[in-house]
Amino acid sequence: MRRTVVVGLAILGAFAMASSAGARVLRVGSYRGVPGQFKSIQAAVNAAKPGDWILIGPGDYKTTSSRRVPGRSDEAAGILITKRNLRIRGMNRNTVIVDGTGSGSRCSNKASNQNFGPSGSKGPLGLNGILIWKADDVSIQNLTACNFLSGSGNAGNEIWWNGGDGSYHIGGWGYNGSYLTATSTYFNTESTAAAYGIFSSNWSGGTWSQDYTSNFNDSGLYIGACQQQCDQTIDHAWSEYNALGYSGSNSGGWLLIKRSQFDNNQDGFDTNSQNGDNPPPQNGPCPAGVKPPVKGAPSCWVFTNNYVHDNNNPNVPAAGTAAAGPVGTGMSVSGGRNDTIMHNRFVRNNAWGVILVAFPDMGPPCTGGTPNFPILGPGSCLYDDWGNAIINNAFAHNGSYGNPSNGDFDQLNLEAGHPTDCYSGNTELGGGSLTGAAAALEQVHPKCDGSAAPANTGGQFVSEVYCDSQLDTALCLPTDHYPRRTRVVMHPLPKLPTMPNPCAGVPTNPWCTRR
Repeated sequence: MRRTVVVGLAILGAFAMASSAGARVLRVGSYRGVPGQFKSIQAAVNAAKPGDWILIGPGDYKTTSSRRVPGRSDEAAGILITKRNLRIRGMNRNTVIVDGTGSGSRCSNKASNQNFGPSGSKGPLGLNGILIWKADDVSIQNLTACNFLSGSGNAGNEIWWNGGDGSYHIGGWGYNGSYLTATSTYFNTESTAAAYGIFSSNWSGGTWSQDYTSNFNDSGLYIGACQQQCDQTIDHAWSEYNALGYSGSNSGGWLLIKRSQFDNNQDGFDTNSQNGDNPPPQNGPCPAGVKPPVKGAPSCWVFTNNYVHDNNNPNVPAAGTAAAGPVGTGMSVSGGRNDTIMHNRFVRNNAWGVILVAFPDMGPPCTGGTPNFPILGPGSCLYDDWGNAIINNAFAHNGSYGNPSNGDFDQLNLEAGHPTDCYSGNTELGGGSLTGAAAALEQVHPKCDGSAAPANTGGQFVSEVYCDSQLDTALCLPTDHYPRRTRVVMHPLPKLPTMPNPCAGVPTNPWCTRR
């Protein structure tokens, strides 16, 4: 079986090397008064061969046409890439704009300027932005993508490495996405809202670094459907003002999220098992012969040295299961297994810093789940959580809504006999005791030794999660207080660093003459 086990460092190293002999540099737009050979990014992609570079000069590259994904009538993209080993780089992250709007100013928020995509049988399909379809080792760097919106098709993703969504198989290998910005300025209804910022599905191997996402109704960052072969890294990312800062369905094995910030989302970070982006479950143990990416981690799925704070925002776009992310929660592990959460800071998340919960779903395939679970009834599929480690994290000022069970972290598992979750070395910044159920969990389950855990149905905690997420508001107490959406607020981009030297590693060309 083909694998890219050594992941991030090896892939980054390959992309950082000087280009291979014979690689060409295709230039789009103009840079410092020197014109390129192409006016559109898609024209350069069409002319490129594997190994070529495509440089993009500053400009607002609007979507005036679209292309369908091969064999997929439901997926259209503003820029479609099907050739492997292309290196596409903007000359300035903040001024190279891949723009989903069809007219008006850059990333216009006016309804009349939006492009809702080609027609489908059920209305406009919507559009994806830059879509890499089963093309290995494609690098996208140093640019902004905005306002690619959802519709009746599979759309609304700004930058998407797609190895064959819905196929149950991995069909793409290797990528680099760095100094990327993904956002949307437009919101009218959830049916046309931008869904995902930077997205990887059915893929193995790759690194995102120095990326920023905001204003999405599902998640800013997403990695899914890579089973136990994800082999991907997120480093120095920043995701805010989304329903979920990060979402990862059925993504496990070697997966490292480090040195990143998740703030001002409804739910900061969510990894889960579910019947969607199949096959489930989300499971983080190390494949045979592979070591964890961080010393001391008991598994290969590792979330470390991240700052997760102030995820208390109900006034974001939110649709589907992402809308059920409990507001005020820093991190949710929903039916996830064997995940390691270590050396992070969880601050001012007003419901919980971290929650470990089961994910109730319906129908097939229910791979790795329990069908027809008694509490849920016929046709149900329960994905319980187990084997997760919360170790050596710092917490501060979480749980300030003050509802029952709110605090630093809490847990439930509906089935007995699976490996226990474990908790050790977690502290309260500034001293004092862990809040909520956290201190008790550290006493009862301090070791990640694989011992079987009894069922823990959560008591008041499960009622509070259902109340907060609005899955069942009948479980809310009269005294409960969780903020609800009053209006959707779309936030402008902050000032973001561009790539220090966009000519680094590029063969000599009229835009890059100094070595």
